[in-house]
Amino acid sequence: PHRFLTSKEQFHAFLKARGAPGSQEAPQEDEEEEPGCREQTEPPAKRARPDGPRAEGDGREDAEEAGGEEREPGQRKRARGQNKSRPCMKPNHYERSRLCPSVTQGCAEKCYFGSRCRFLHDINEYMAVKPADLGQNCVLFATFGKCIYGVTCRFAQAHLGDGYQNVINVELAKQWEGKSLVRNNLPKDLQHRLRKKKFSFEKADEYLRRLGKPRGDGGKGNKTSGGSTEGQEVPNCTAPEEGPGDAPAHPVLPEEGEDSKPAALESPCAADASEGSPIKTMGPVTDEDIIKLRPCEKKKLEIQGKLYLAPLTTCGNLPFRRICKRFGADVTCGEMAVCTNLLQGQSSEWALLKRHHTEDVFGVQLEGAFPDTMTKCAELLNQTIEVDFVDINVGCPIDLVYKKGGGCALMTRSNKFEQIVRGMNSVLDVPLTVKIRTGVQEKINVAHKIIPKIREWGASMVTLHGRSREQRYTKVADWDYIAECAKIASPMPLFGNGDILSYEDADRAMQTGVSGIMIARQVTVFPHSLLFLQALLMHEGALIKPWIFTEIKEQRHWDIPSSERFNILKDFTNYGLEHWGSDTQGVEKTRKFLLEWLSFLCRYIPVGLLEHLPQKINERPPYYMGRDYLETLMASQNVDDWIKISELLLGPVPTNFTFLPKHKANSYK
Repeated sequence: PHRFLTSKEQFHAFLKARGAPGSQEAPQEDEEEEPGCREQTEPPAKRARPDGPRAEGDGREDAEEAGGEEREPGQRKRARGQNKSRPCMKPNHYERSRLCPSVTQGCAEKCYFGSRCRFLHDINEYMAVKPADLGQNCVLFATFGKCIYGVTCRFAQAHLGDGYQNVINVELAKQWEGKSLVRNNLPKDLQHRLRKKKFSFEKADEYLRRLGKPRGDGGKGNKTSGGSTEGQEVPNCTAPEEGPGDAPAHPVLPEEGEDSKPAALESPCAADASEGSPIKTMGPVTDEDIIKLRPCEKKKLEIQGKLYLAPLTTCGNLPFRRICKRFGADVTCGEMAVCTNLLQGQSSEWALLKRHHTEDVFGVQLEGAFPDTMTKCAELLNQTIEVDFVDINVGCPIDLVYKKGGGCALMTRSNKFEQIVRGMNSVLDVPLTVKIRTGVQEKINVAHKIIPKIREWGASMVTLHGRSREQRYTKVADWDYIAECAKIASPMPLFGNGDILSYEDADRAMQTGVSGIMIARQVTVFPHSLLFLQALLMHEGALIKPWIFTEIKEQRHWDIPSSERFNILKDFTNYGLEHWGSDTQGVEKTRKFLLEWLSFLCRYIPVGLLEHLPQKINERPPYYMGRDYLETLMASQNVDDWIKISELLLGPVPTNFTFLPKHKANSYK
């Protein structure tokens, strides 16, 4: 393996020369140069925060080390985390003159905007300014016998006849006629009802009415209106504060301002026993009593021992899930969707719920902070889409979610957490699962206290990520603690999550007593050694090597050559063109998600180059040469090389194209 090691200068010189012979012989005189004399273009290693209080001069020292000059506290700019203001090209920059969709669909006379339409209606005028085709084969035409994008397709020469007529392969098109490949689309009539607030939430409204009623006499509560959103000041959905002598029926974690137990959270016996209770159980049986689904009649979620691909924001899209499904993922889940956006009928948010027909066990993950929106969203999805389970995200650590009371914040808002779980469980016909972390603070684990309550509230399964919110994706996942929680959760299934990159990691995880493992994202800080540099890295077990599912099932290491890895990327682009479209916007959206994935794929080290097996998820290698040019190119962490790979698959990028991955530490030269 040592013969593959190289220097940074030799590595980039080799790629710049496109693998020409003799290009590996880079100048050697720079190797003995003092580190301080070099231009530092790599991000500095993340410094561990000391446990004790910071001295007054610490901030000044950090500023001097990072930038070479002292900065005022208000002017310091953090260079880690998500690039919230990163440059990106908007879709309308790809194509200045676009053809009206009515022309593409062959009904130009029915254009809704008529003379006010800002798109082109003359095909000849459009073809004169259309960018050149990217290839001779259209994946949509070859697969389905028809390309719905017609002349706007960037591979249109494969299916355009005389007069720019769209050619159709009738025999092939008939084979797909009437088949639904992607489910859970957003119908226009449903979107209209959601925007006009005309969708009926009967079960959710009933639950929220009971939730707003006082448990006993003498309380001052505010009733739930059910119309709150995460971005506004939301009325309290809990019951009135209890008197000195009242005690909740179920113990919950202490929470400021939420000391009461609403009537909806009480058991029927407790509701009958309470004096002055508005709910009476004596009398004739109503339709609601007969029709209501009992917990024992709910569909069971039987995924114990199966491999679960976690919901991965941005990268866990439908084309990527198809790749993982092909390699052996048993359970897939859509990207995290914000419940308020779904209730507003936002097309971009509903796109996260789409399910490919090959995903036989599929769930969606919801994020929210309040019982009214989460319960209504659960009822909405229960009536409109096909899923096998619904997951609540109580593990998201990002500030945007946490500061609004969602994600990890729900672990400290136990009353709201309970109301959300009970409410969603009451309106869903499918199992409800919850994903949590060990806690909010790094050294204070609370998951073992919350898990029994989650089981009591009616959840069917819990997934535990072995890190706290403060750790984000740093440090090593605490599998010893996950093992303790698995015993506490029994008989409810508990899946473990964290640091799975090989079948050995998966085997060790299963020996802890968990019901299954979820393969998701990890970022780990590792100690300095002779072979590995100390740095902060973003890793995704499934994103680094989607064939990890095959390795786990077959109990072997797969030395997959660069040509096969390139074919995987080719399949992803074909799936992306099917999903997002083969016109200019679809091609560039596919390119964007391909580049995001490449920012993780470059972390993979080929098995044949490893000195010790297996590769650890918290190890970063020095610069190395691959066994061929393509393998070396795929190992590059420079964004320009990722763009080069995308051009091999999707043709040249548009003029003034820019791309920066979501995390700054993911690309440098």
